[in-house]
Amino acid sequence: MYQVMSATRGRRRKALGAPLRVRSAAPADLPQVIEIDQRATGLAKPAYWAGILRRYGRGGARRRFLVAEGAGGVLLGYVVGEVRDWEFGSPPCGWVFGIGVRPQAREAGVASAMLESMTGAFQRLGVTTVRTLIARDNRLVLSFFRSQGMMAAPVIPLEKEIG
Repeated sequence: MYQVMSATRGRRRKALGAPLRVRSAAPADLPQVIEIDQRATGLAKPAYWAGILRRYGRGGARRRFLVAEGAGGVLLGYVVGEVRDWEFGSPPCGWVFGIGVRPQAREAGVASAMLESMTGAFQRLGVTTVRTLIARDNRLVLSFFRSQGMMAAPVIPLEKEIG
């Protein structure tokens, strides 16, 4: 269980029905994960999330699919990540490629608790760096990751339209 230290977050957490528990995702969590993601993206992706659960939900050493559970079993958020080896000429590092929090649970430390749990798992594997990719116009997620101490990485993503 993760405890939030800030008084502001503590008041917000209390309103959400603390305590918060970060744990591995389970099949029964998928409808709530899909709902949280759909609110953020505008798209329901049940097949995508079923695949993520199959690949990342077993809580293996290198892959994680975590959820933040609040009072009454309500999921407040999710995070997905893994350790990848030697991509782009770098030593193994942790990658976070999916994170979402219910709008009413934002600014209560939910995403911070999930990211801390994920990075803790990475550290136990000897990883010293965590990376993510986000859309440059997604100010909400960019602000969150920057508040967590993340900054521009030494790699630049490139793309080409092919269709």
